Amino acid sequence: MGGHEEEGGGEEYLFKIVLIGDSAVGKSNLLSRFARNEFDNNSKATIGVEFQTQCVEIDGKEIKAQIWDTAGQERFRAVTSAYYRGAVGALIVYDISRRSSFDSIKRWLDELTTHCDTTVTRMLVGNKCDLENIREVSVEEGKSLAEEEGLFFMETSALESTNVQTAFEIVIGEIYTNVSRKALNSDAYKGELSANRVTLKDGANPSKEGISCCAR
Repeated sequence: MGGHEEEGGGEEYLFKIVLIGDSAVGKSNLLSRFARNEFDNNSKATIGVEFQTQCVEIDGKEIKAQIWDTAGQERFRAVTSAYYRGAVGALIVYDISRRSSFDSIKRWLDELTTHCDTTVTRMLVGNKCDLENIREVSVEEGKSLAEEEGLFFMETSALESTNVQTAFEIVIGEIYTNVSRKALNSDAYKGELSANRVTLKDGANPSKEGISCCAR
């Protein structure tokens, strides 16, 4: 614990978030756009596992999001259990111009369920929405699958920087809400808080308010 009790206890938050989806859907460019505001037109297939840590501020608290990116190719699936271990958030990514990558989403969700706690915050991401002229998956199909599976949903373009920041911030914000709620509940069980103080807000949908990126 740090010495900032008056600023909310000085807690440190480190959230592990994984990017999953078929090869070449743009996972690495989503990460580089969010973490470094960069896009690589000549992005090569990811070999093994990489991660970046990005700092976000929510409710005046500094949140470190450790975002993991791995190859979508089958031959790298051996890293699976270590890759998912400790994850509290996941972005499941497909390419709106490639139907096969959307068809794989259920398999990725199954893998996530196998290796992760059910409380993982999940967002379905339709990337490359700049390729509208060769779109193979409609926005409605994406929304429908997300509703069916209980996922957040957003279409993004890492190329044009559309919704990338927002997608990550919604996931981070929701994880923070869940962690805060758990902390409140555990305090309530211990009887450390009186009943009237433990009033949890209904419908804790994350909003962009109160979320901003830390200055680097």
